[in-house]
Amino acid sequence: MSTTQPLVLAAELAAAWSDIQRHHPDLPDLAAPESLIGESSSACGTELSFERLLHEAAHGLAAARGIRDTSRAGRYHNRRFLGIADELGLAHPVEPHPSSGFSLVTMEPETRARYADTIERLDRALGAHSEAVSGDGRGRAFRGPATRHGSSGGGVRVKAVCGCGRNVRVVPSVLAQASIVCGACQQPFRIAEPAPES
Repeated sequence: MSTTQPLVLAAELAAAWSDIQRHHPDLPDLAAPESLIGESSSACGTELSFERLLHEAAHGLAAARGIRDTSRAGRYHNRRFLGIADELGLAHPVEPHPSSGFSLVTMEPETRARYADTIERLDRALGAHSEAVSGDGRGRAFRGPATRHGSSGGGVRVKAVCGCGRNVRVVPSVLAQASIVCGACQQPFRIAEPAPES
């Protein structure tokens, strides 16, 4: 399995984020694009795509503007989230979902047209990454109903660190699928060793 695929995907995620910033200059930088690889969140969608990136950009704009756009530990997306999602060209349902609010946003046709080249590049990188981590399909385990409902399958996230000391929280099985490479130092994230007991 090639370790270059996560690096390519992280670079394409960063490039796509920069494309969004060109239209929304107050959007903060994406500190760790590699942290989105393999991450699941039932409120924000489980599949990594440009649409998901726009969703995350709405949260980024809310944070930059000091707007509280969610409640219930980030699961419920409120009407303030909707206002920002509208700015980014995301459509939404008329009525909120009982548990996740207005989290189920989709790209408007005009938005898809504006970012067509970016979407194509990111889709190619996502496809290559998916192919690299799935291999021939053998050895994959059924993770039960949690997967179908968008959770991380009940896996406990652990701290992983890179060469320059940045860290991400990741389910160990996700890190075992393929390396996640730091965009700053180009070193793979590794599960942090527990501190020695005194």
